[in-house]
Amino acid sequence: MKLADRVNKVKPSFTLEMTSRAAELKHAGHDVINFSAGQPDFNTPKNIIDAAKTGMDNGHTKYTAGSGMIELRNAICDKVKRENKINILPDQVLVSNGEKQSLYLACQALFQDGDEVIIFKPYWVSFPEFVTLSDARPLIIETDAQNNFEPDINTVLAAVNKNIKGIIINSPSNPTGSVWSQKTILELLKIAKKNNWVVISDECYERLVFDGEHIVSQKLSDENNIDADIITCMSMSKTYAMTGWRIGYAFGNNEIIKAMSKIQGQATSCANSVGQVASIEALNGDQTTVDNMIVIFKQRRDYMINLLNKLPEVNCLIPGGAFYAFPDFSYYIGKSFHEKKINNSFDLCEIFLNEAHVATIPGDGFGAPGYVRFSYAIDEKTIEDGIGRVEKIIEKIN
Repeated sequence: MKLADRVNKVKPSFTLEMTSRAAELKHAGHDVINFSAGQPDFNTPKNIIDAAKTGMDNGHTKYTAGSGMIELRNAICDKVKRENKINILPDQVLVSNGEKQSLYLACQALFQDGDEVIIFKPYWVSFPEFVTLSDARPLIIETDAQNNFEPDINTVLAAVNKNIKGIIINSPSNPTGSVWSQKTILELLKIAKKNNWVVISDECYERLVFDGEHIVSQKLSDENNIDADIITCMSMSKTYAMTGWRIGYAFGNNEIIKAMSKIQGQATSCANSVGQVASIEALNGDQTTVDNMIVIFKQRRDYMINLLNKLPEVNCLIPGGAFYAFPDFSYYIGKSFHEKKINNSFDLCEIFLNEAHVATIPGDGFGAPGYVRFSYAIDEKTIEDGIGRVEKIIEKIN
């Protein structure tokens, strides 16, 4: 059997692979510390779970409108107005099976063979693959690690060409946790408007901001009269600890949202109805549990960054949001562990996993050689134990 060429074009998700391997080791009886998980360790808040149970009892177990229940789309409009200070209408909203599907659908609706799409490095592993699956070409642009992993605007301007059709922004960022400055985002929006690019703004971690204030790209565009064409993608997963419920949403240009909905209708029909009912409560209900989670994440961030920066020859900037630390382990690349050379961060993370049973994510997979992603979506005692195990490993590297 010969598979379609696109199968070979796309790389497997190594983040999911590392998470799966950690789970397998744990199932085999090993004491595994998992810094690889991109999800909160908290359970979904009780009021959201209760709303789902009530919804099932009331018969919300059937197909919904392809673009999402009108009650949920109204709730999204209310949330976006209340929290993000943007006015949108329900027909500008698409509810999908997780934000990941929203991002994929945006690329499918917008890009095709011959197009190029700007992606900033380090990037979330799926961004280049979404673009590749749309038959377009990812155009990777470097960022400056010492400047909050933000791009140099002159580098972006130098890359401008007639084939570029879109640009993907992700702030707060996975994997770096950086929250880009308003100045940088504004400059990118202006360039996009001037060149008629569509901006896909992944704002999955919009509530998980610990220092200062994060303003969504659409509001920056509106306030500064830029009028950029933006598709904003948001998620129930991270803010509300609802990763397994698989509900995300996108909003923006009605024509693009309709195109995305058309493709979704043929691919998956609608998002699951129980998750949609739960999401209404998540958006409209009591936010106390969410606020408490954010406070705890900030405490964990500070604790982890302090421990990482105490490791010999390791440097880690303080991330402004999300729940990831992205320390630089470049000093250890090219050295040896038990006489085996460490060629890249994949090799280093393999050693952490196999020798110390600590699961991390190699930065090379994000386009950032020498870096390693640590999630602090686990308790402080486990963080201390895990970093301690890593320290014992690197002490043996020479």
